Amino acid sequence: QVRLVESGGGLVQPGGSLRLSCAAYGFNLRYGVIGWFRQVPGKEREGVVCRSNPDGSTYYADSVKGRFTFSRDNVKNTVYLQMNNLTPEDAGDYYCVADDLSEEFQTMCEVAEGMDYWGKGTQVTVSS
Repeated sequence: QVRLVESGGGLVQPGGSLRLSCAAYGFNLRYGVIGWFRQVPGKEREGVVCRSNPDGSTYYADSVKGRFTFSRDNVKNTVYLQMNNLTPEDAGDYYCVADDLSEEFQTMCEVAEGMDYWGKGTQVTVSS
């Protein structure tokens, strides 16, 4: 049984940084796809970043390029999302998501759909 457990959300001032973690249980980070979606009430869900595990290809949403960085620790079976220069527009619930198939990972991320496995989410608040 796959279980994704997020941590690291919280309150940060604009311009600040946070690092989100996602511990993956029952999911091998050498296969499939894993990434982060975010949801703001009243807005469409957004695929923030997705990584195709077999080849390491990574998709970033335009809104976070240059500010967010995805990384992976295969020993800990954990992925991270380093978020820098945060703005109020980055606030929301961040979900770690994964799927066993990675062939369409970029499309899945662009439309923020198609992932079979979801964590419960961690909330990010950006406010002064």
